[in-house]
Amino acid sequence: MSDKSNIHLIHGTDDGAVAEAAIKLFNQLKPPEGDDFANDIIDGNADNAEHAHQISLDTIQALLTLPFFGGAKVVWLKRANYMGTDRTGEAARAKEGLESLLEILEKGIGDDIQFIISATAIHKSRRLFKYLKANANIIEHNRLDTSKEGWEEQVAILVEKRASSLNLNFEPDAMELFVALAGEDTRQIKSELEKLDLYTGSERNTVNIDDVRQLVPLSRHGIVFEIGSAIQKADATRALELIDQQLARGESAIGIIRASLIPTIRNLFMAKAVQEMFPNQQLDRFNIAKLLGSLPNSDTQWLPQKKTGGVNTWSLAFALIPARAYPMSALRNALEASLQADKNLVTTALDHRMVLHRLIVELISTSTKTQRRAS
Repeated sequence: MSDKSNIHLIHGTDDGAVAEAAIKLFNQLKPPEGDDFANDIIDGNADNAEHAHQISLDTIQALLTLPFFGGAKVVWLKRANYMGTDRTGEAARAKEGLESLLEILEKGIGDDIQFIISATAIHKSRRLFKYLKANANIIEHNRLDTSKEGWEEQVAILVEKRASSLNLNFEPDAMELFVALAGEDTRQIKSELEKLDLYTGSERNTVNIDDVRQLVPLSRHGIVFEIGSAIQKADATRALELIDQQLARGESAIGIIRASLIPTIRNLFMAKAVQEMFPNQQLDRFNIAKLLGSLPNSDTQWLPQKKTGGVNTWSLAFALIPARAYPMSALRNALEASLQADKNLVTTALDHRMVLHRLIVELISTSTKTQRRAS
């Protein structure tokens, strides 16, 4: 579709990114010398199907009404929530309103009008979307799927870009925790970065892990990170404390071991194995991707993979330093012990808290002994 169209659709599951892109486009398209009151912004957040129908009628009226003093104008149907497949979107009256809007668009709205639709969801099988696909400029912003490998690295890139605009830098462990806490929600990322910017002020521009812990709300992802971080730092007290807190809040032991303990131990094991693949190299988070990328795919298929191809080095990079504290034999045993613990939680009547505590103590005591011998 040519970018010279005067109809624009901005949609997707990332409501923060959709809203940000829509307001940016609206400000770009506003006539430079026009009266702000000449432009129409229609709130598309419908309470029910009848309200949705009325919103479509209001949008049609705005498209058909020329500015009082003539000239160009922008009509923005903002954050429309009735174009998807939910109860309101599937209702007959909501569909009737959209069909009426489509009829106006098909007849043509005139070159002096720029029409923006921003929506979190739109049914792609309906006539309206098919028309927009053929005749509008379309921008889609979807949230990252945090269930898939590699999402953290993509979020980190977004965070670094936004932080740079605020002249903020993150220490590595602070970045890892921030990504775990803020997740894929761009609206929350923006909000938390602004808080960190205000907190650090003009005195410093580097965000440390204590800043993140103090300001960013602790999410489930954050708890998972903190338990894993405690294990990597061989801090048994902190790991056990966090596990007990989660159990007290009703989190299942199976959920804890599968979301945090097994992935952490697996990352330590793989990081150690990667270090043994490059015995003469000092691996770090900046060169690990390049070094692994130099190997044949057949040599790295056992490592976590990105959806786009190649090794996902995000978790491995942060496990490199703590993995040095563990001998490979201990990590191999810990991996087997974690799988046995998972089996015990599912198939036996053993006390779940005891199973998790025993796994943590066995692993971290191995690290502590290794550190004592090294010193």
